[in-house]
Amino acid sequence: MTTPSTPSTHPAAHLAQLNVATLRHPLDDPRIAPFVEMLDPVNTAADGAPGFVWRLAEEGTGDATGLRPAGEDVIVNLTVWESREALWDFTYRSGHLEAMRRRRDWFHRHVEAHLVLWWVPVGHVPTVAEALERLAELRENGPSPRAFTFASSYTAAEAAAPHAR
Repeated sequence: MTTPSTPSTHPAAHLAQLNVATLRHPLDDPRIAPFVEMLDPVNTAADGAPGFVWRLAEEGTGDATGLRPAGEDVIVNLTVWESREALWDFTYRSGHLEAMRRRRDWFHRHVEAHLVLWWVPVGHVPTVAEALERLAELRENGPSPRAFTFASSYTAAEAAAPHAR
């Protein structure tokens, strides 16, 4: 494993990420209201963040909370970023951090991987099915150039290598 690439070292790839969260209560429950109130501001911040490329949103809405491809009580977040650093900065150095700090108020602790990262060609928009396959791969086989985490990153060049497929 090596440190992640930057856009200048491998501009033909972007970083996709999926994270899943199991709700403690339905989204219309008052105990989840602080999370729901953060959705628009956090999504707006993501949309304007340096390195942001794309995020999944349900048609006619500003977020993906109505989509439940991983179970009725599981919400998904699927995004694409120019680099690992751009995603890291948004996740841990922006207003998004407040949501991270309070996540145990709204979501159950996952015993298996709930976040997966993988490189995609520039212009590729990952599907939810593709993202869930990558998460399943990470859960079943551990980190690899095809499915990894922040703690076990691979470069886009490593993911593109013939042995990574």
